[in-house]
Amino acid sequence: MDSRPTIKNEDQYEALRDKGYSQEKAARIANTTNSGKKGGKASKYEDRTKKELYNQAQKVGIEGRSKMNKKQLIKALRNN
Repeated sequence: MDSRPTIKNEDQYEALRDKGYSQEKAARIANTTNSGKKGGKASKYEDRTKKELYNQAQKVGIEGRSKMNKKQLIKALRNN
């Protein structure tokens, strides 16, 4: 049985896997509502509040986030 999650954008998933992304990260990206579209409207991490960064870190499951400062949250989100 294949343990891979259902993928909404299979082409993007495969491209991300070819670039070396883990199955989890590639699936998470390929399953976003705007998957495969360019020109994202998200604000830069530096422009967000610590609370907004914390909430995003919580959504993606970053451990230890409660002890992180804003700079550490940004680094963790970028490297997740």
